[in-house]
Amino acid sequence: MVNLSASNAALVRDVVEALGAPAVLLDGQGVAQALSPAMQALIPGLAAGKLLALVLRDPDLNDAIEQVAIEGGAKTIELIERVPVERTFRIHIAALRDSGLRHATLLTFQDLSEQRVIERMRVDFVANASHELRTPLASLLGFVETLQGPARNDERARERFLGIMREQGLRMARLVDDLLSLSRIEQRAHVAPDTPVDLAGIAREIVDSLTLMARERQVALVLKTPREALQVPGDRDELLRLMENLVENAIKYGKPGGEVAVTVDAGESEASFSVRDDGPGIAPEHLPRLTERFYRVDTAASREAGGTGLGLAIVKHIVLRHRGRLTIESKSGEGATFRAILPRFEAGRTNG
Repeated sequence: MVNLSASNAALVRDVVEALGAPAVLLDGQGVAQALSPAMQALIPGLAAGKLLALVLRDPDLNDAIEQVAIEGGAKTIELIERVPVERTFRIHIAALRDSGLRHATLLTFQDLSEQRVIERMRVDFVANASHELRTPLASLLGFVETLQGPARNDERARERFLGIMREQGLRMARLVDDLLSLSRIEQRAHVAPDTPVDLAGIAREIVDSLTLMARERQVALVLKTPREALQVPGDRDELLRLMENLVENAIKYGKPGGEVAVTVDAGESEASFSVRDDGPGIAPEHLPRLTERFYRVDTAASREAGGTGLGLAIVKHIVLRHRGRLTIESKSGEGATFRAILPRFEAGRTNG
């Protein structure tokens, strides 16, 4: 091994500290000699002069570093850090024979945490979507087989089964429609709508269209909006969908015989659309997950009400595309309030 001068070691340290990627230079004892700024940001507990093994306590990582330091060459491993939050790193370990440091190694880190989360979300999404479609499809096939067999000539059974089959078909159609809507909204998430849309007018339109549904469930719909138009930069169809989902949910899951209050408010630079019901409310542990795809507080009640588990996910993504925010306030036994807060329209403003 060629052991170069201390000036060469200093040059290696300078290079590591100038790197844009997370990297750390270790000596033969596993002590950090230099870190890039990105490395310091990625692992705040690590600093020059500190033993890496005291910060990342992973036997496989330590063994790999020792092996490369002694044998030379390079090695790549994955490290999962569980605390304080789960993070996944791909770490490339390479021996630096001519660094001026005995048994020196250079570690470069790639943070895979977000990639892994997205992969898990994709897998969960596909699994949930498949399950939601498989259940009504299995029901449809079962009734078809029954009608082709034992109930072929049973007129009463045929009428009853056809009604159930229609409901299952509609359930699948709703799910497919929601999946397509969510996909379209996500594809356009980077482009904020800039067409002026009257939020108050849309609210009145939605309340009018859902009055019959509310009456059938003996729910009183109360609307409060400004008399004048309240414009926001928006996609009219998406805002209609947002309001429809929130008001429908309040009617379906609120208290039978209760009240649903729909309110449009104007602020100085923002406008809000809120829906409040006086139903059973939502327990605190469910609130952070309500806008996740297919997440349900009560799966049976949701399916019975015709829900797909995607309504609030669609609402969240519409709000985000409109550069707004969604708040949910609820306590068990005290109803729930869903509020979408959007920027008001300003002539000449370009949304980014």
